[in-house]
Amino acid sequence: MPFIGWNDRLSVGIASIDREHKELIAILNSLYDAIRAGATRDSLSETLSRLDAYTRFHFTNEEALFTQSAYPDAEKHRLEHANTVAWLAELRRKYENGTAAGLPLEIVNYLKDWLFDHILATDQKYTPYLHAAGLCC
Repeated sequence: MPFIGWNDRLSVGIASIDREHKELIAILNSLYDAIRAGATRDSLSETLSRLDAYTRFHFTNEEALFTQSAYPDAEKHRLEHANTVAWLAELRRKYENGTAAGLPLEIVNYLKDWLFDHILATDQKYTPYLHAAGLCC
């Protein structure tokens, strides 16, 4: 059973965004499994790098949809994205240069909670605007 499972409650009703959210969940599941299995520093670093890159990719795609839909809270949402990207980059930097002692499961739990909160509270707010702009499918 995966650490994080997808359910319909997480759907924002935009197929491309739902696919990307599922991929973020898959990467977090990989990170969780790697930590539990005692994966090497290089392996964990690679997974963190994948998470960082995919998060940036996803945020860029979401933000492009905001522009196309004139989403009124786009700037606030972009700021949340920027803060998350900065936090992930700092986590990755500390881990890769050895200043972080390890990568505890608490980090993955935090990321899971953040992702669920972000999807359920923040992302759900843009759905009506994207639908109204015809960007729903």
